[in-house]
Amino acid sequence: MKILKIQTLRGPNYWSVRRQKLVLMRLDLEDLAEKPTNKIPGFYEGITEVLPSLVEHYCSPGVRGGFLERIREGTYMGHVVEHVALELQELAGMRVGFGRTRQTASPGVYQVAIEHIDEQAGRYSARAAVRLCRSIVDTGKYPQSEIDRDIKDLKELWAEASLGPSTETIVKEAHYRDIPWFHLSARSTIQLGQGANQKRIQATLTDYSSILGVELACDKEGTKRILADAGVPVPRGAVIKYLDELQDAIEDLGGYPIVIKPLDGNHGRGISIDIKSWEEAEEAYDAASAASKTRSVIVEHYYTGRDHRVLVVNGQVVAVAERVPARVIGDGSATIQELIEETNRDPRRGEGHDNVLTKIKVDRKSEQLLESQGYSLQTVLRKGEIAYMRATANLSTGGIAVDKTDEIHPENIWLAQRVAKIIGLDICGLDIVTPDISKPLREVDGVIVEVNAAPGFRMHVCPSEGLPRNVAAAVLDMLFPPGTPSRIPILAVTGTNGKTTTTRLLAHIMKQTGRTVGFTTTDGTYIGDYLVEKGDNTGPQSAGLILKDPTVEVAVLESARGGIIRSGLAFDYCDVGVVLNVSADHLGLDDIETIEQMARVKSVVAETVRSQGYAILNAEDPLVAGMAERVKANVAYFSMNPDNEVVWSHTRQGGLAAVYEDGYISILNGDWTLRIEEAVNVPLTMGGRAPFMIANALAACLAAFAQGVEIEEIRAGLASFQASSEQTPGRMNLFDLGEYHALIDYAHNPAGYKALGDFVRNWPGESIGVVGGPGDRRDEDFITLGKLSAQIFDRIIVKEDDDTRGRSRGDAADLICKGIEEADRKKKYESILDETKAIDTALDEAPRGSLVVILPESVSRSLSLVQSRKPVGEGLIPQNGASGKA
Repeated sequence: MKILKIQTLRGPNYWSVRRQKLVLMRLDLEDLAEKPTNKIPGFYEGITEVLPSLVEHYCSPGVRGGFLERIREGTYMGHVVEHVALELQELAGMRVGFGRTRQTASPGVYQVAIEHIDEQAGRYSARAAVRLCRSIVDTGKYPQSEIDRDIKDLKELWAEASLGPSTETIVKEAHYRDIPWFHLSARSTIQLGQGANQKRIQATLTDYSSILGVELACDKEGTKRILADAGVPVPRGAVIKYLDELQDAIEDLGGYPIVIKPLDGNHGRGISIDIKSWEEAEEAYDAASAASKTRSVIVEHYYTGRDHRVLVVNGQVVAVAERVPARVIGDGSATIQELIEETNRDPRRGEGHDNVLTKIKVDRKSEQLLESQGYSLQTVLRKGEIAYMRATANLSTGGIAVDKTDEIHPENIWLAQRVAKIIGLDICGLDIVTPDISKPLREVDGVIVEVNAAPGFRMHVCPSEGLPRNVAAAVLDMLFPPGTPSRIPILAVTGTNGKTTTTRLLAHIMKQTGRTVGFTTTDGTYIGDYLVEKGDNTGPQSAGLILKDPTVEVAVLESARGGIIRSGLAFDYCDVGVVLNVSADHLGLDDIETIEQMARVKSVVAETVRSQGYAILNAEDPLVAGMAERVKANVAYFSMNPDNEVVWSHTRQGGLAAVYEDGYISILNGDWTLRIEEAVNVPLTMGGRAPFMIANALAACLAAFAQGVEIEEIRAGLASFQASSEQTPGRMNLFDLGEYHALIDYAHNPAGYKALGDFVRNWPGESIGVVGGPGDRRDEDFITLGKLSAQIFDRIIVKEDDDTRGRSRGDAADLICKGIEEADRKKKYESILDETKAIDTALDEAPRGSLVVILPESVSRSLSLVQSRKPVGEGLIPQNGASGKA
């Protein structure tokens, strides 16, 4: 077997709208193409021995063991690889269950879709599944050591990609509340929400975290002084920078016991507590100084009591935990070393902050602490006897947490909330040492030891003992109070032709509402009136740029076939999804062979509309109208024919539609007809002479109306949208060059040519077509373009794109010429492969009153060539026009 390609899907896609995280593998079965599993000796026995857990895969029979029965009866290897890849992820702890395998038009080649949680782990599982199956085919087995390695590697990949526990907690709560989130590219920043409604977090720092508060919290001594001035109980102490200051500091505190810690430390690094001798103090000083960026060290009186963390979010105490230092409890038979090893086998314990708990590590400091308690690693503790491995109670050094939220005294709650305000933090963790958190600190000599910005959440979310607390809910309530939107309206547009024009018009209409609109098209990404990024930007990356931009209030996203197939959509759902049409373009690419399959690709946009939103469908295209059966949202139709049966039936039931009736672009809302504007007054329609432009306008107006835009604002948008080379480059840009006219349009498929022909055939003079097409289309598509050209133009110049997309130079032009001859042997045509030369020739030879129609690869180059022909002393005025091509 040979893996031809692996790609990652991250949004609603051709394979599944609901399961959005998929790995798609194109797999050539090679010698196994004609060999089902029941014809491979020993395969069933080998696969069940290596992965007995496959018995839990039900597959099509819908019963336990159903998939293994399929192997026994005979299924092809692509199907087996799918299930093995899923099972490997399951064994590594990742809950996945969706997969699909489909044969392509290429013999023996399959598309295998595999669900994943982490995309790197998903890709690894696909490759490992192929390796495992090949090994069983060849040898009847797959070594256990290889299985163990695969599972270990998958676990490591997942761990590396996982969010930190605090971030994960917030993201899960956001997901529960239907708040979308994105990874940003720097500093582990997470965006919650979309566009102008977004908020950002970095661990437990948020948009609302004051830089002054964070800086103050990092300055331990400064924090203590501010709190002391406010009458808050804090430890007595001093800051020193040199060892020779240590003795005086200890004496000023009245002697031992003391605490030594770095001035700017965190996570318990460099902290030593309950120091009772000069030797311990010297060593503690060195550790604290090494952990401090400024080499400054705090020396404080040591207060006896229990270590508590009080979490304050948005001015309210939301959780309290008692932190117990890392320890082991004797059983009367095991040594301390053995007890540590047993404790670390707890699956909740891991390295660093990644797991609920952290493994206990043995180092010089822990051995010294054991020695001070009269123990060594070989000591056998009596049953119930406790040996502490760390003096500090941080979870990051192996400590545990016990929930005490319901026990904290009201006065201590008031004090903690007051401290958060004094320091100026939206989220903070207060470290309190007190013998009893249920009594006021002032009564039991308790103190607030530290105030921490960006406190960890895992001790509250997953305490070792007690009730877990949903602290992330308080964070989300702060960032998105009830009634506050987290999303912006998303209007997505797809189809074979007309996408760019419709997207631009719809974006222009939405601008009439006074909001900042971000939109993506085949010629660039725009925010407001400005170009952000030039290019064919109709995929998820460009859409993501819009959805991540904090200035964007409405997103209008052209969503092309390529992005949907290769990556999926950039959003989980949209408010309005427009499907203009489906025709035979791009067939034979990306294993999409039929127009019905292409319709399934386009349908992803309609199926992604939220239940309260609207899918805008072309009632005249059966493949598009048929998408309504798969749509869970409201449906609205548009049609050039007011008597269209689909529209008539739909509006009789109170449905929404847009039609072209009596020369007007109108909205039908049940029994009501709302006339927006007469088509001749809409610049886009070229005085009503371009039917495909009217259809695009119908779709855009209907989408805007469904989104709640007022009729007056829609009318204003139609009237002010100029289909110029600046606003819609390459979309029916008509130029008056004095003695003749030139028209630039990006038609590149049969449907686009036909739509263009309706306009060109009505031109009063001779028409000259400069024609071509993208090199990755099928041979029959080029022949069809040639036949259509012969029907549309009086004279034809056939050219080729600079990028032939893998074809031999001249091949595409020859096929177009063949189509011309098949349609009309007497038609005047010539082949000039260079696009610039072909355009110049047509413009040089254009007779008076003629129309030169240019269907370019490079719109910008064509515009430059045409604009250079403007009459001397006269301005070039583009005529009203635009295109149904995209």
